[in-house]
Amino acid sequence: MKNRLIPAFLFCMAVLPVTAQDVIVEGPDGHLQVAVTCPASGDATYSLTYQGKTLLESSPLGMETNMGDFGSKLKLTGHAVNVIDTVYQQSRIKVSQVHYQANELVCSFVNGEGQPMQVTFRVSNNDVAFRYTLPKKGETGSVRVTAEKTGFRFPEQTTTFLCPQSDAMIGWKRTKPSYEEEYKADAPMSDRSQYGHGYTFPCLFRVGDDGWVLVSETGVDSRYCGSHLSDSNDGLYTIAFPMPEENNGNGTVAPAFALPGSTPWRTITVGETLKPIVETTVPWDVVTPRYATNHTYKYGRGTWSWILWQDGSINYDDQVKYVDLASALGFEYVLIDNWWDTRIGRDRMKQLIDYAHSKKVDVFLWYSSSGYWNDIEQGPINRMDNSIARKQEMRWLQQVGVKGIKVDFFGGDKQETMRLYEEILSDADDHGLMVIFHGCTLPRGWERMYPNYVGSEAVLASENLIFGQHFCDNEAFNATLHPFIRNAVGCMEFGGTFLNKRMNRGNDGGNTRRTTDVFELATAILFQNPIQNFALAPNNLTDAPQLCLDFMKQVPTTWDETRFIDGYPGRYVVLARRHGDTWYVAAVNATAEPLKLKLSLPMLPAGETVSAYTDDKKLQPEQKELKLKKDGTLTLTIQPQGGVVLVK
Repeated sequence: MKNRLIPAFLFCMAVLPVTAQDVIVEGPDGHLQVAVTCPASGDATYSLTYQGKTLLESSPLGMETNMGDFGSKLKLTGHAVNVIDTVYQQSRIKVSQVHYQANELVCSFVNGEGQPMQVTFRVSNNDVAFRYTLPKKGETGSVRVTAEKTGFRFPEQTTTFLCPQSDAMIGWKRTKPSYEEEYKADAPMSDRSQYGHGYTFPCLFRVGDDGWVLVSETGVDSRYCGSHLSDSNDGLYTIAFPMPEENNGNGTVAPAFALPGSTPWRTITVGETLKPIVETTVPWDVVTPRYATNHTYKYGRGTWSWILWQDGSINYDDQVKYVDLASALGFEYVLIDNWWDTRIGRDRMKQLIDYAHSKKVDVFLWYSSSGYWNDIEQGPINRMDNSIARKQEMRWLQQVGVKGIKVDFFGGDKQETMRLYEEILSDADDHGLMVIFHGCTLPRGWERMYPNYVGSEAVLASENLIFGQHFCDNEAFNATLHPFIRNAVGCMEFGGTFLNKRMNRGNDGGNTRRTTDVFELATAILFQNPIQNFALAPNNLTDAPQLCLDFMKQVPTTWDETRFIDGYPGRYVVLARRHGDTWYVAAVNATAEPLKLKLSLPMLPAGETVSAYTDDKKLQPEQKELKLKKDGTLTLTIQPQGGVVLVK
């Protein structure tokens, strides 16, 4: 592999002051280039170009700590390069086998007091990841980071696709922030965030006609806080730490770690098109497993009464109906939501679990994250936030044969909360339990870090369709955002695919679904999570089209390959995923007009027929055969708020 680390003075002496220190590293194919600059002023920066076009202008590096200032008066004392070439397998992300190739640049700095810091950049063909590392200083064994200068400065033509960070301790039962605010598409950088706290990761930017940039972070665990982006200051976004008010004011804002130690990775994915954004694996490329497991975890589909039948369904008889629904559909799981501890009780829950097992259905149970940071009363509470109670609970879960838990309502990104996520995951793995998080933060490489992690909400998810007609009206718009932003960087437990026309138990009242049935089928492919708890209901066995039920009986939830075909955030998306030898192509249209697309589908056999689920003239689902042209293209028309699914 060619080494693409190039001293900048070979290229830049005409434009850089002679006192500047500058190093350039390129990705393996030479298209992506990162330049690290440290002028005489000591303000270290980096910039990024792709295919010769500037996608990030000179952006600040550094951080302030209680041990010293590593954000100013820096001096670049040396650099080293390494070639990264690894292959790993992963069953819970968008691909099953990853070949990661990158050039690693390690820049050594000293601050004004002579204290050392390293900045490590890993640059692949379309991704950059970087982090800070501090050595141990004498007898000082720990450091507290009070602020980061880390920034991302975009050219003036950039528009944004961002989700605002909410106020803390607001919303239902004072449970926010929970990454569930509404996106604005193609907004100017001058727009201020809704609450004045910046934006949650991941953050998507369109740099005019020059390309696309997705910014996020990965590798966050108990040794740091979760971060987000500030509002723009003349095109510059900087790393922001949690608000003091998060988690009811408990826990510090400033993260701390032992020395020697490193911060999490900041990630940047770029492309001339959206293809590298959708297909990126950088959240998992640069992290490592935190522990090995002795268990074999099974992924698949689940039924879930709460989403349509709500709290009133948490009783023994209704849960039997949903177990029977899972069995009829061939689903692997049933998720039993809040209040089961009092409305069913532990003794009858054991009977219900045994009944589910007799139907070859396994069980997930809901828990509150509990603790002292919100006003949640839905039970079980006070079982997950304390290690003694948690281990007692998990021993019981293992004894009765539960396979996983859904833990809800965390409400903050402080290091203390990140530690709780990790402790829940670690203890759950000791007892053979998978974990889903809701009302939670963004997963940051967790699929590779924790073997029993199977998904997070961290998105304006399906429950909102029940709560307001506005969300039904915007379902298609939001669905065409997620593959490019939220779901691009981590599993997304959305809980979708409704076949009810109305959002209530009887399918005869409540909010009205605006999307077609085939649109809903397409989201089962578009939204990636290894365990999908779909929003189907027992009545769908008789009132939903049989072809939709047959599709849901065989739709997979794990993928060996994912390819971007076409789309634009907020308008439409076409995505292909492969499970084993079968390709699924899903397309949805969020616009108000029929959308005619000529698609290149090289993964499908040219000149052959494929099975297609489409909307007919009355927007009812139909299944038919379509034939690809000899050049591998296919012309499709997607109805407004409609969809198409191809299977081959």
